[in-house]
Amino acid sequence: MTAPNATILAVDDSPETLEVIERILSSAGHRVVPAGSAAEAIRVLEAMPIDLVITDMKMPKVGGMDVIRHVRENYRDTEVIAVTGYASIDGAVSAVKGGASEYVPKPFTNEELLAAVARSLARLAERRSIEQPPDPRADRFGIVGRSAPLQRVLRDIEKAAQSSATVLITGESGTGKELVARAIHYNGPRGAAPFVPINCAAVPETLIESELFGYVKGAFTGANVSRAGFFMTAEGGTLFLDEISEVSPAVQVKLLRVLQDGEVSMLGAQRPQRVDVRIIAATNKDLPVLVHQGRFREDLFYRLNVITIDVPPLRQRDDDIVVLINHFARRFAAEAERPEPEFSEDAIRVLRNYHWPGNVRELENVIHRLVVMSDGPRIEAPDLPPLMRFSAFRGEGLDRTLAEVEREYIRAVLGSVGGNKTQAARILGIDRKTLREKLAHSPEPDAPNS
Repeated sequence: MTAPNATILAVDDSPETLEVIERILSSAGHRVVPAGSAAEAIRVLEAMPIDLVITDMKMPKVGGMDVIRHVRENYRDTEVIAVTGYASIDGAVSAVKGGASEYVPKPFTNEELLAAVARSLARLAERRSIEQPPDPRADRFGIVGRSAPLQRVLRDIEKAAQSSATVLITGESGTGKELVARAIHYNGPRGAAPFVPINCAAVPETLIESELFGYVKGAFTGANVSRAGFFMTAEGGTLFLDEISEVSPAVQVKLLRVLQDGEVSMLGAQRPQRVDVRIIAATNKDLPVLVHQGRFREDLFYRLNVITIDVPPLRQRDDDIVVLINHFARRFAAEAERPEPEFSEDAIRVLRNYHWPGNVRELENVIHRLVVMSDGPRIEAPDLPPLMRFSAFRGEGLDRTLAEVEREYIRAVLGSVGGNKTQAARILGIDRKTLREKLAHSPEPDAPNS
C-alpha cells in the first residue's frame, strides 16, 4: 500500500483545502474522493471501499472527531489522518486517542502530507498482510456452510469464475452477494487484477455518473483535476455493481454502452476510451418486475443476466446456522482476545428457529454482540434478544402444550444462572415455592435442584 493508487477520502468544509489535498495526492498517483462535510463523508464510506480518511477536525455541526469515531466503529480496515488549523498538543492527543493514526497541523507542506499518508498506508498494508489469508480461495471460496442450497451456489461460482460473461447475483439483503462476487473474481483469470465494489444505492444520483465513468479537468464547476472513474480503476479486473436496480435511467444508458462497446466516456471528454472490465451486478429486487414497470431497461437487463446466481436466504440454509455461529464466535472471540464462548442447547435451538430476516449479516452482528457483551464463558437462551426467544419454537409444531414451553423456558433460565433457584425465580417473576412446584411436576430427569 505504500505504492500509488490508494483510495483516499478527504473531508473538509473548505473547498480550497480539498483542492490542495486532491492536487498533492493525485500527483502521487492516489485516487482522492472529496467530501465537504461529515455527513457526505459517511455517505461515501457506505458507497465504496476507502483505504484512508483525511479529515479536518473543526467543521460545523458534525466535526472531525465524529468522523474518526464513525470510521473506527464501522471500518476497521481504514486508516485515519486528522488535520486542523487549530494545532495543539491537546488536539493531537484527542485525535490519536479517538482513533486517528496520524495528526497533521495546518498549514502543511506537500512533503508533510505525503509522509503522513505513506506512513498510514504502510501500516494498513502490514495489517492486511497479517489479517487476510494469502489465498482468497481458502475455505472453499471463503464462504462458510455445508447445506445443499449453498453447495449449489458454490458449483455456480466455480463455473462462473472460469467464464468472462457478465454475472447477475440475486438474493435478499445480507445473504452474501458481494462475497459471491469476490469468489467469482478471485477464482478466475482476473483474480490478480483489481476487484472494485460500489454500492449504487449509497452514491447520490448527482455523483454516480462521475464516480463510475470519471471526468476530465474543467468538465464541471469544481473539476480542477481529471479523475478516473471506477471503470478505469477496475481495468483488467472486475467492477461489482451492488444494488444495480437503483441507478437512474441516464446511467443505465451509459452502462449499456459499456457492455455493448467496451468503451467508457468520461464526463467532458472528447472521445471514449476502451476498457477491459468484467461486470458483476447484484440486486435484492425483482428486476423482471422493474422491467415490466418501465423502471429498468429491458436491454440492460438481458446484457447483465447472462449468468444468474441466486443466493438463498439463511432460513433456507438450516444446516449452516450452527456452522456460522461457531465460525463467527471463533472469529470475534479472537479479535476481542477472549475465550471462545460455548452456546447452550437452548440458545442454539432459539438461534436455529429464528427467521433471520437480515440473513447472514444479521447473524454475524448478533454473534458479535453476544461475544463482546457476554459476562461468562457460556451463552444461554436468556442472553439472546427477546424477539429471538419468542421465535424459539418455530418449526417444532403447534401442538406443544403451554407446560412444555414453560418447562423449556424455566430450564433455560436456570441454566443461565448456574441452577440458582432464587435468582431464577426473580428473573421469572415468581416466588421460590412456585418454582419448586413447577420443577416437581417436570418430567425432566436433569432439571436443576440446587
